[in-house]
Amino acid sequence: MGIEKTFSIIKPNAVKKGVIGDIVKQFEDSGLRIAAMKLTSISKDKCELFYAEHKERPFFGELVSFMTSGPVVMMCLAGEGAILKNREIMGATDPKKANPGTLRAKHGDSVGENAVHGSDSPESAARELAIFFDKHEMINL
Repeated sequence: MGIEKTFSIIKPNAVKKGVIGDIVKQFEDSGLRIAAMKLTSISKDKCELFYAEHKERPFFGELVSFMTSGPVVMMCLAGEGAILKNREIMGATDPKKANPGTLRAKHGDSVGENAVHGSDSPESAARELAIFFDKHEMINL
């Protein structure tokens, strides 16, 4: 596989719960490294760009409202097979269906407020990282 970079967000509900450290620790304990990280808020415009693929879906407005409702932690995670590893650590989209010990099982509240986001492919990772990070903000590990 090789070293990959992927994009991850700790969503507003998880930030509000104060579980940033637990989430980051789970990533690091799995061998992923933090290549960039920032605590910030997402503007409505950037959020709509980020979730553009869902624009025609009925949940789009609710998703944008939730993601702009409070601070988030954005990260560039790096490591061997980082995209798949991140998705395994996160668990299923629905926290009720996520395997025990995964981030969504532990910290998710619902399908919409499932604590974390992670890129699902190399193409998505590149697109998503470019929306939120300048190249100089990401270190090479």
